[in-house]
Amino acid sequence: MAEKPHMNLVFIGHVDHGKSTTVGRIMYETGNLTDAQYRKLEAEAETSGAGKSFAFAFLMDRLKEERERGVTIDVMHEKFETDSKYFTIIDAPGHRDFVKNMITGASQADAAVLVVSAKDGVQKQTKEHSYLARTLGVKQLVVGLNKMDEVNYEEGKYKEAKAEVEKLLKGIGYKTDEIHFVPISAFKGDNIAKSSENTPWYKGKSLVDALDDLKESEKPTSKPLRLPIQDVYTIKGVGTVPVGRVETGVVKKGDKIVVMPSKAEGEIKSIEMHHSEIPQAEPGDNIGFNLKGIDKRSIRRGSVIGHVDNPPTVATEFKARIMVLDHPTAITKGYQPVLHCHTSQVACSIIDIEKKLDPRTGEIKEENPDFIKKGEAAVVTFKPTQPMVVESGKDFPEMASFAIRDMGQTVAAGKVLEVTKKV
Repeated sequence: MAEKPHMNLVFIGHVDHGKSTTVGRIMYETGNLTDAQYRKLEAEAETSGAGKSFAFAFLMDRLKEERERGVTIDVMHEKFETDSKYFTIIDAPGHRDFVKNMITGASQADAAVLVVSAKDGVQKQTKEHSYLARTLGVKQLVVGLNKMDEVNYEEGKYKEAKAEVEKLLKGIGYKTDEIHFVPISAFKGDNIAKSSENTPWYKGKSLVDALDDLKESEKPTSKPLRLPIQDVYTIKGVGTVPVGRVETGVVKKGDKIVVMPSKAEGEIKSIEMHHSEIPQAEPGDNIGFNLKGIDKRSIRRGSVIGHVDNPPTVATEFKARIMVLDHPTAITKGYQPVLHCHTSQVACSIIDIEKKLDPRTGEIKEENPDFIKKGEAAVVTFKPTQPMVVESGKDFPEMASFAIRDMGQTVAAGKVLEVTKKV
């Protein structure tokens, strides 16, 4: 049988609207969590004081702690299959400090499930996460209007919540007529994998069928290789073993590569995925590999590997479109936050604010503004304080998303437009 196409899925939405429970319920309904495992979880959730409805959420959180310290350190991964696809779930919980993880997570997502409580409707993080998904280039969405059991499965409540979410998504540029809005109860299981008799008025697809409907994205295999490093391990008898996820291109055993920004050159001795050796790796593959001729000092988290004939770009400065999510005052020229871009974290200064944009339409609102504040979008120029690999969104959209962190929170998110290359 041919291998099913694979997609990465990120779950977004406000805290307490039921993301983890939805994920757990999907796992259960698609047979990736047995009855026995579920009952065991239920019992554990009860004894931990979490109560029955938390059994699925408990599963996600427990797996998070249990999973080995592999490549996916910040974000947890779960897998399930539908009729025509194979999904990896990147759970991105909605608490404040997870926004950064969501950015490292969402930049890897082909699609998102936006979970919104039908009882509470659109909340602060519903807006933030939707903006982020849009800014970071998540093109496809499925909306789960959750907690239908708590509003007595009323069609009116569904319509009300749907209208609210539609307005939000339209405003930031999603085509809502292409989006499934599914009334679900993650706690009870309604419309997760099959149609529920509790919602006879709903004629659409179940959540799992809506996911099955998503279009797979083309793998950028023909592009030049870009492989950002997440971690570097030193293994006795083997040497330096970097781990990372191939963003674009293909990497093969024996390839001559260059590490940027250090410019160190070497050769790929072997590649491993899921603990077995493979001859080559493609976009989306999380791999560990052994390098010949590269000193541990010249490769670290945030380094990017490319082939010698097409090295990753190191920027002296770059222009980007940003959206301010949360900043207590205003952002002006000279502001120097930390940018989290692919796996790197580098302090960058804003040296120019070129124009302010309408976040909903992208139209220019003001040229050369003095400052930008919460809820506003702008085109700005950044200057990294140390060598940083960054690519333009037009050449490498997979490498061009970033989060702006300051004061322990994510203050903005952005996408690189053009890069001034360091010579």
